[in-house]
Amino acid sequence: MKRAYNFSAGPAILPVWALEEASKEIVNFKNSGMSLMEVSHRTPLYEDVHNEAISLIRELYKVPENFDILFLQGGASSQFFMIPMNLVHGEEVADYVVSGAWSEKAVKEAKILGKKVNIAGTSKDTNFNYIPDKLNFTPNAKYVHITSNETIHGVQYKKFPETNGVPLIIDASSDIFSYPIDWKNIGMIYAGAQKNAGPAGATIVIIRKDFYEREKDTIPTMLRYSTHGKENSLYNTAPGFSIYMIGLNLKWLKSQGGVEGIKKINERKAKLIYDVIDESNGYYKAHPQKEYRSLMNIPFVMKSEDLEKKLIKESEALNMVGLKGHRSVGGLRASIYNAMPEEGCKALADFMKEFMKKNG
Repeated sequence: MKRAYNFSAGPAILPVWALEEASKEIVNFKNSGMSLMEVSHRTPLYEDVHNEAISLIRELYKVPENFDILFLQGGASSQFFMIPMNLVHGEEVADYVVSGAWSEKAVKEAKILGKKVNIAGTSKDTNFNYIPDKLNFTPNAKYVHITSNETIHGVQYKKFPETNGVPLIIDASSDIFSYPIDWKNIGMIYAGAQKNAGPAGATIVIIRKDFYEREKDTIPTMLRYSTHGKENSLYNTAPGFSIYMIGLNLKWLKSQGGVEGIKKINERKAKLIYDVIDESNGYYKAHPQKEYRSLMNIPFVMKSEDLEKKLIKESEALNMVGLKGHRSVGGLRASIYNAMPEEGCKALADFMKEFMKKNG
C-alpha cells in the first residue's frame, strides 16, 4: 500500500512508525492474549501505558512539577466550558484574545455560562489574518485565554503575550509538542489529541495544581479538574487506546530530537510551501499576514474557484488528500503537523509549481 500524504486538518496524519508498532500489538498486547482495547484500566498492564505517556509528556515538554498532566474526554471543545466553570465565579472576569474561529467558540461557551468575559483583543475585522498584539487586559483577571494556533485561519503566536502575572491558558490543540514551551505565566495548556498528538478520543490538559483551589462544590464531580488530578486521570474509564497511541507518537517525537528537533523540521517543511506561494506573483495567495503564518496549517486561495477545484482533483490523483479549505476562508489548506514527512511537503510544493506552469 502506498501511504497518502494526508493534509487534513484533523483527524490528522500520524507517524508511520507509531501505526506500525500499534499494528504489531493490536490483537495480542504484551503477550497478554488480549488487545489493549479489551484490557481493564484498573490493571497494571494498562497503568504502565498510561503512566509512560504522562512521563513522556513531562519529559519532552519539560513540564514543571507543580503541574498535573491529565487525560480527559470530550475534546478541546469541552474545555471551552470546563475552564470558566471551574476558574471564574461571581463578579470575577476572564480575558480572551480572539484570533480565529476556535478562540471565538471558547468565548461563546464562557458567555453561555453567564461568566464575565473581556475581549482583550480581536482580529475579526480582517477575517482573522493576524494575531492581535494591542491588548486591553482586565486588572485582576482570573486568567487570559489564547489559542496558540488557529487551524482554520492559519495564524500562530510566535511569542505568547506578557500578562503581568495573570495565568495564561492556552488552547494548543493544533500545535502542541511542535516547539519548546516557556512555562512562565502559564496556568494551563490543553489540546485535543487528534491534530498533533495522536488519534481522536483523548484530550490532554496540563494544569497548574493551585487551580484546583478555585473549584466550587456546586460543579459536577466529573467536570472538576481536581477529580481527575487526584485519581491520575483514572477516576472513570480512560480512553486507553488513544492514550497508548499518544505514547507511541511521543516516542517517535523523541526520536526526532524532541520538540526542539521537530521545530526545526517544521520550519523547513513550511518554508517549502510558503516559498511557492510567495514566488507565484499572486497565483497563490496566503490568507494570514506573513509575520503570523502558522507552521501547522497553511490556508491559501487562487484566482478562481474552478482552478481550486481542479488543483484538488489533480492532487488527489497523486495521493495528496485533504487540501480543501474551510468554508470561512475558502480555497485550500495544507495541514502539515509534526507527523507530515518533509517529502510530503516537497511533493506538494513541486506539484503546485507544475500546476501553475500548466494552468497559468
